[in-house]
Amino acid sequence: MSGSTPTSERAFVLGFDGVPWRLIEQWTEAGELPNFARMRNEGASGSLESTTPPTTPLAWPSIATGVWPDKHGIYGFQNLDSAYSHEMYTSHDLQQSPLWEQLSPAHVGNVPMTYPPQEIDGTMITGMMTPSSDREYTHPTSLRQEIDREIPDYEISLNYPEYADRLDAFEGAVDEMLSNRQALMNLQLGQAGDDWQLFFFVFTAPDRFQHLIWDMDRLLAHYKQLDTILGEVIEYTDDHEADLYVVSDHGFGEIEGLIYINHILEREGYLYRREDEGARGALASLGISRERITGVLERVGISEERLVSTLPRSLLDSVAAQIPGEHALYDVDFDRTVAFVHESGNCYINDTDRFDSGIVDPADIPKIKDQLIELFESVTDENGKRLLTVADGEELFPTDDASPNIVVNAIDGYESRTTMTDQVMGDPGTYAASHRSTGIILCRGPTIDPGATLRGARVVDVAPTLLHGIGQPVPKNADGRVLFDAFRPDALPSRTKVERTDPTQRDRDDEDVDEDFTDVESRLKGLGYME
Repeated sequence: MSGSTPTSERAFVLGFDGVPWRLIEQWTEAGELPNFARMRNEGASGSLESTTPPTTPLAWPSIATGVWPDKHGIYGFQNLDSAYSHEMYTSHDLQQSPLWEQLSPAHVGNVPMTYPPQEIDGTMITGMMTPSSDREYTHPTSLRQEIDREIPDYEISLNYPEYADRLDAFEGAVDEMLSNRQALMNLQLGQAGDDWQLFFFVFTAPDRFQHLIWDMDRLLAHYKQLDTILGEVIEYTDDHEADLYVVSDHGFGEIEGLIYINHILEREGYLYRREDEGARGALASLGISRERITGVLERVGISEERLVSTLPRSLLDSVAAQIPGEHALYDVDFDRTVAFVHESGNCYINDTDRFDSGIVDPADIPKIKDQLIELFESVTDENGKRLLTVADGEELFPTDDASPNIVVNAIDGYESRTTMTDQVMGDPGTYAASHRSTGIILCRGPTIDPGATLRGARVVDVAPTLLHGIGQPVPKNADGRVLFDAFRPDALPSRTKVERTDPTQRDRDDEDVDEDFTDVESRLKGLGYME
C-alpha cells in the first residue's frame, strides 16, 4: 500500500465449482459459514451469471480470459468436427490468453480445461479433463514427484459410476478428495512462496457432490469444509496484501426430470436414426450389442480402455458405427438428418458447408433455425409451462461462424440430454441436482470496498476486474467489464481509467493431443455430462 491510497499488486482466485449464491446467502445470514460471511462483510459480493449453457468447460475459460466461448474457442467437453466425430477439448484449444499468461509469476492448480499443462512462469497442476495422475500433469514435471511423495493417495477425480448406488461411500470419497485437494493447494502455496502475482486454484468437489447428493444437512456439512478452506486462504492473502476473488462457474439446483431433446427433433422429422441394415442390422438380429461385445472382451482380458488406447480413433469410430446400441451421434443417419443436438444443448443444422454429409443448403439455415426455435419453445408440460430455454447461437457467439446454431437447455428443475430415446421425458435416476445459471463472486482485499454489493456480475467480468484492480491492462477484446462497485472510492482502481492492451498471441503447440481420454469420458458419464 503506497501513501494513503489503497493499492494491491497481486490477486488470488479461489474457485468453488458449482456453488450457488442462494445457499451462500442463506447460510451466511444464518451464521453457519463464518468465513463466507467475513467475505461479505469485509468485501464486495453478489451473484455471478454464468455462460449459456452454464457448464464447466465454457465457464472456467470465460472466468480466466474475460471473453465468451466464441473468442476463447471452447464450447463443451468434446469438439465436433465435420465428420461428426468428437474429441476432447484440451488446453491447446484455448484461443485467448488466460490470466496466468498475462501475469507472472503465476501458480495454477486444479483449474478445469488446463490439460496438458503449459510452461508458464510459475507452477501448474492440471485439473478436470486430465486423464489420470499417471500422465504428465504438472509444470514443472518435477512437481509431480513431490505430489507423489507428499500426497500418495492423490487422484485427479473419482470414478463416479462406482458410487451411483453407494451414496454414503461417495460422501466419504468426496471428503477424502477434498482433503487431498486442500493438501495440494498448500503444497503449491509452499512452492509459490512470496514470489507470485497470481494464484488461481479451483475446488471441484462441491459440483461433484451436488450432482448425486442434494440434501441440505449433508450439503451444509460439505460447505462448512469449504468455509474452513476459505478461512485459510483469507489469512494467506492478508499476509501477502493480495486481493482475493472467490468465484463459482455456475450455480446448482435440484432436478425432477430429464428432457431428451434429440427425441423431439426425431419426432418432428428433423432427425433420423440409422436403420439396422447391413452389418449393423445383422448384429442386432443376433442380439449383439455394444454392451455384450465389451463384456465378452473383458472376460478374456481385453478392456474397452485398452482398445481405445491401442486402436486409432478413426477405426474405433468406424467399428462403433456398426454396433447397435445407444451411441448418440453414431445412431444418427446424417444423410437424412436436418438438425441434431450435441454436448450440452448445442444444436447444429446439418448444412453442406459445415458437415461432410450435410443436406441443408446454407441459404436455408435462417428459415430452419426459426422453425427449430419455434419447435423448442413449444415444448411444455401438462400445465402449459415451457420446459426449454432457447438462444440463437449467432447472437450468443457473434464472432465465430463455427459456433452452434442454437443453444437449447432445460429450464431450472430439469436437465436436458442428447441420448436417442423413444420418449421426451425421463426419470433422473441417481442424479439429484444439476447446473443453474447463478453462481457466486466475493471479493476482499486492500482495494475492495467493505460491505459492497455487486449487481449484474458475469463470469467474463472477473478477469477485467482482477487485472484493473492490481494495476494491469485489460485486453481490448475483453467481453467483460470492470466491476467498479467492488473497489473502495479512495482506492487506486477507482481513481484510474481502465488501461487497454492488445490481446497477446498464445504461444502454444498446435498439434493434437495424442491421449487416451477413456477414463475422463467415464467420469463425465458418471456425472451426466456425457452419454
